[in-house]
Amino acid sequence: MTSRVTLVSPATSPSLRQARFYDGDSLDDAGAARARSAAGSLRAASRVLSSASPRCRDTAGALGLDAVEAAELAPLDMGRWRGRTLEEVAAAEPESVGRWLADPGWAAHGGESVREVCDRVGNWLETARDTEGRTVAVVEPEVVRAAVVHVLGLPPAAFWRLDVEPLTATELSGRAGRWNLRLGRPLAAP
Repeated sequence: MTSRVTLVSPATSPSLRQARFYDGDSLDDAGAARARSAAGSLRAASRVLSSASPRCRDTAGALGLDAVEAAELAPLDMGRWRGRTLEEVAAAEPESVGRWLADPGWAAHGGESVREVCDRVGNWLETARDTEGRTVAVVEPEVVRAAVVHVLGLPPAAFWRLDVEPLTATELSGRAGRWNLRLGRPLAAP
């Protein structure tokens, strides 16, 4: 049995454009229009999931997908840094930011560590491998990063070296104890 999982990154939002740690905002007008124009560009799926974040739910809706929220696909919890830019946090807590970027197990911001999100998403992928058919999941970029780290067996330190563009599809196919990966296909009007 081959399991197919397509991870779709959300369209743009104000926090994404301003390089702020996600604060729960919705799509901006341009992001919503781009997502609506890409409706119908994904293959039909037997299961459609979404991160609980508003921009993922809104992206799914704009793509014409009726998604069910999946707790395992939640965004990385940024704790007290939520809503702030990396520049602001680095100015206020330079040692903390340096350690956070270098140590995947560190989460002194009061949220979730990179290692924790990689483990959570990796565990979800292992259960998804046993799911027949195609799954489409609209998820935050850090969930896509964590999935790539898992399927390639990369160390969690590689997490920050992976860029995920808005409104792209990362496609995974799993069988015989391994995953294959296709990265960053832009979603466009069919």
